[in-house]
Amino acid sequence: MMKVLLSGGGTGGHVYPAIAIANKIRDEHPDAEIIFVGTEKGIESEIVPKYGFELKTVTVQGFKRKIDFDNVKRVFKLFKGLEQSRKIVKKFKPDIVIGTGGYVSGPVLFNASMGKIPAIIHEQNSFPGVTNKILSKTVTKVLTSFEDSHKRFPEAAEDKLVFTGNPVRKEILLSRKNIARKNLSISDEKRMVLCYGGSGGSRKINDAMRLVIKNMVNEDIAFIFATGKSYYDEFMGSISDINLKPYQKVVPYLEDMANALAASDLVIGSAGAISLAEITALGKPSIIIPKAYTAENHQEYNAKSIEKQGAGIAILEKNLTPESLNTAVFKLLGDRELLVDMANASKTIGKPEAIDLIYDEIMKVYNSTQKSTSKKTKKEKVIKEVKEIKKETTPSIEGQAKVIGIKKR
Repeated sequence: MMKVLLSGGGTGGHVYPAIAIANKIRDEHPDAEIIFVGTEKGIESEIVPKYGFELKTVTVQGFKRKIDFDNVKRVFKLFKGLEQSRKIVKKFKPDIVIGTGGYVSGPVLFNASMGKIPAIIHEQNSFPGVTNKILSKTVTKVLTSFEDSHKRFPEAAEDKLVFTGNPVRKEILLSRKNIARKNLSISDEKRMVLCYGGSGGSRKINDAMRLVIKNMVNEDIAFIFATGKSYYDEFMGSISDINLKPYQKVVPYLEDMANALAASDLVIGSAGAISLAEITALGKPSIIIPKAYTAENHQEYNAKSIEKQGAGIAILEKNLTPESLNTAVFKLLGDRELLVDMANASKTIGKPEAIDLIYDEIMKVYNSTQKSTSKKTKKEKVIKEVKEIKKETTPSIEGQAKVIGIKKR
């Protein structure tokens, strides 16, 4: 039976790739034993159990990039997390460990490497984080989502790098527009917009969306807008004078991304790597608003790449206003030919086969390990048998004494 330990957390961008991988393994190996390691406060504590997987939690926090006294406390939490992870790995005895990012995956992958357990990193972004750069030297394999990210890993990891793309959850890949619209009670004739600012929401996008929502209501356009849980009450208070119809929904969090994404004609969102993988896998035109101050400014890089390939429009946060977003939305909704061209470009960028490529690489590592283990077991068995034969055929000291005629005193 295959035993797999996955770790990734903090944001949906790290959790959902792990979910996609776990689902694929479970589909191919129904008897596989799969567990997740995350944090109690992270979004993974809500998402992982919903997909029917066991979640073990450890205490660990990411470090702040600026000098801060809190980082001293986080050092102690890191050591605690390392010890908790060590115990989980030791008790579960996984055949393979897979990390999809977030600060929680660091201690888990470190303990796997130290325990000589095959370990794989999946890096979602074009600019790998510091932890993944360090761990890439000791893990078995590094799966990347952007080919140009390879030059940003240390030379020691060069032979381990494999370009696979970002995995998309099965329910999204299998979703269909007509069925999704039926599930959401949205007629085929209506134009439909989906907007979300990542798993935690975005205040900048929320501020700009008030005007857009007002005008979409006036134009009788269907929409689903996810504000982020922490912003929901404030946002609903700010649009209390607008009468929303049943097919015009504002929600704190998107529980059903598959139907919402499949039903849409246009997507507005941030430039997280997983969000873009999902959008392009279904070939959706988009308005991408990259979050400022992300590591290595990778979201802006992602957004400009989408725009350059004709699959969407990029609006930087510093240039985002209610008016600029409203203009972009209605320009696209009013030009069906442009929407179709962008949809085709988006579909070309999409990599729906990424999950299969990732699974193949995982199985290469797993099968290689099993062969090595089998050879080792056979060797140990042969050595044991030889020792038994020697024991049976070699006379005792007393027996040898009798043979050469020495009497026992």
